[in-house]
Amino acid sequence: MLDQNAVETEIPEKENPVESLLRMDRMPHIWCPGCGIGTTVNCFARALEQSKLDLDSVSIVSGIGCTGRVAGYLNLDSFHTTHGRAIPFATGLKLANPNLKVVVYSGDGDLFAIGGNHFIHAARRNVDMTVICVNNLIYGMTGGQVAPTTPVTAKGTTYPYGSYDPPFNLPYLADSSGAVYVARWTTYHVRHATKAIKEALARRGFSFVEIISPCPTLYSRRNRLGDGLDQMNFYKENSVIKNGADTKDVGMDFQGKITVGKFVDRERKTYRQLMNEHLTNVFGEQYTPYEG
Repeated sequence: MLDQNAVETEIPEKENPVESLLRMDRMPHIWCPGCGIGTTVNCFARALEQSKLDLDSVSIVSGIGCTGRVAGYLNLDSFHTTHGRAIPFATGLKLANPNLKVVVYSGDGDLFAIGGNHFIHAARRNVDMTVICVNNLIYGMTGGQVAPTTPVTAKGTTYPYGSYDPPFNLPYLADSSGAVYVARWTTYHVRHATKAIKEALARRGFSFVEIISPCPTLYSRRNRLGDGLDQMNFYKENSVIKNGADTKDVGMDFQGKITVGKFVDRERKTYRQLMNEHLTNVFGEQYTPYEG
C-alpha cells in the first residue's frame, strides 16, 4: 500500500543521446509502426556521434521514397533530391567542396532502379562518399510494387502471384563496381550496423552499407510474414555472420538465410586523386591540384 507520508521524488528525464542530431520539431515521423527505417537512423546518429566528425561539414542527401525522408529528420545540412538522383547531387557537393563528408541515405528502389546507373558509375570512379541503403525489398511509399531487390516468388502489387525477376545482390553489385567498403546488416544487428556505418564514414572513397529492414505494411502483409516484430525475430534466427564472404555468394532468397557482415575493405585512389594525377601528367606545373 502506498505510504501517504512518503516524500515524492521527481524522476529526471533522460535526454535521448541522439536527439541533438534530429529535427525534433518534425516529430512524430511518417514511418509506419514496425518499419525499420527509424532504427537505421538511430544507428546512423550514434555512428556519427562516435566518429567525432565536424557536423558542420557533414551533408546528407536522400532521394525519393520512405527512406528518402531521412534527410528531412536529421539536424544536418540535408538535401531531399529528385527520384534516383541522390548520388549525382552528392557527387556535385563533393566536387564543389572536397572537405565535406557526403552521405547518401536512400532506399533500394531509389538507388538501384532509376538510380542504378548513377550508383555503379560513382562506385567505378570511387567518388568519396558513403551510401547507406535501407533495403526493405519493395517499393514502400508508392504502393508495394516489386523492386530490383524483391526475392523470386515474393509478392507485390505488380506481381500478385509472385515475382520471377532475378533480384540484385547489392553487395556484389557494389563490390564489382569498385566500392572500397561493403557491408550488410539487418535492423536486428543495431551494434554491428552502427559500427559498419562508422567504418564506412572513415573510409576515403566510395563506401556502401546495406541494411535489411522490414516493411510490415506492404511487403510483410502481402507475403503473410506477420508484423515488424515477426520480421525482427526472423532476422535474429536466420542471419549468418560471414565477415569477408565472397559477395557473389551473399544473394538473398525469399525467406532464406541472410548472409551479413563486412565483405569488402580495401584501398583505391579516389576520383579526385586520379584526376589530379592525370592532369598533372598532362599539364605539368601549369596545373594547380584540386585540393581538399
